[in-house]
Amino acid sequence: MARTGTVLVVDDEEIMREILDALLTREGYTVRLASGGAEGLDIAREVPIAAAVVDVMMPGMDGLTVLDELKKIDDDIAVIMITAFASVETAIADAIATIGENMTLRRAASLEVGKGVVSSYVHNAVIEGAGKMGVIVALESTGKTDELAAFGRQLAMHVAAANPQALDPAGLDPAVVKREKDVLADKYRQQGKPENVIEKIVESGLKTYYKEVCLLEQAFIHDNAKSVGQAVKEAEGKIGAPVKISGFVRYALGEGIEKQESDFAAEVAAASGKK
Repeated sequence: MARTGTVLVVDDEEIMREILDALLTREGYTVRLASGGAEGLDIAREVPIAAAVVDVMMPGMDGLTVLDELKKIDDDIAVIMITAFASVETAIADAIATIGENMTLRRAASLEVGKGVVSSYVHNAVIEGAGKMGVIVALESTGKTDELAAFGRQLAMHVAAANPQALDPAGLDPAVVKREKDVLADKYRQQGKPENVIEKIVESGLKTYYKEVCLLEQAFIHDNAKSVGQAVKEAEGKIGAPVKISGFVRYALGEGIEKQESDFAAEVAAASGKK
């Protein structure tokens, strides 16, 4: 359900802007983001703001100055002040206290590289940084940053579409691999195949399975004539240095949440006082 009013988030830390944006958007609020005080004040002059979340310690115009200027624009704006030293938990609690709606951070993940980039892709974005699916991919390389970032975005789009379960076979859960092997073996035992033949069939079947669920072995969605691993090697020419995918994270909206089944007839009967 859409909430009334626009919430302005002013923070020079991108990760904090993204977290607050996602939380507020999920609760139905319209959110505007600013990476600094001047940008935030420009937004407040253009758009009616109901509430603002402002980082106290920002370069240039500090949060207290932003607070004063926001109050000059509209004294009714509810302002939450946060600091770079505040935890995400504190920021959420402050937002709940001001906005009056409960919210929780269900899950979060981050990737870091020593030298390279972390690229991202948001599918079906409704606003900047928020959509039905989000992916981050970490690439380690000493090559050209712009080329690396562009290739990283392609990989993030691939992860969104292909939903790999691991980078390579070594990253798969051994229990999952064993279950796959058992399913294949049982299938061919029921057909009366001898064990030595079954073993070879299972190994071949696993190779096919790996091509379906392991990122480096999947067919690259931008050119399915090559695998992702081959695409990485090819991209190294433009990037000018070796490239290593050090990790990826894929989150989809509603993923992992059990949906309650509703009995519409029972709800209608309850609402009308019937049993």
